[in-house]
Amino acid sequence: MVEETFKIAAEFAALVVESLVVLIVLLGGLMAFAHLMMALFGQRGALAENIRKIWLRFAAWILISLEFALGADIIRTAIAPTWDDIGKLAAIAAIRTFLGFFLDRDMKSIEEIEIAPRGEDAG
Repeated sequence: MVEETFKIAAEFAALVVESLVVLIVLLGGLMAFAHLMMALFGQRGALAENIRKIWLRFAAWILISLEFALGADIIRTAIAPTWDDIGKLAAIAAIRTFLGFFLDRDMKSIEEIEIAPRGEDAG
């Protein structure tokens, strides 16, 4: 009975965290869209530079949502997992980690590109 209650609580917790993932991606997407519209119609600076900044912000939202999604998967698998569940979690964790790693790397390389010209102008 306690184990069944704990399973239900864990499923509910995983659902709450997955709902947060959806909200995070939705919020990030709406903000990216709003900034894109301002960049297109606001005439504030170069469009390519604004789009790069928008992408960086949205990528940060995606990265945090990947972490929350992995957390939800861990919660779901924590209750009496089968080897099949563990295998699925390992595959999902590997894919999300892979995506997160390359997205983070791309974000850092774009940030370095933006910083490099400013640093050269100062010297």
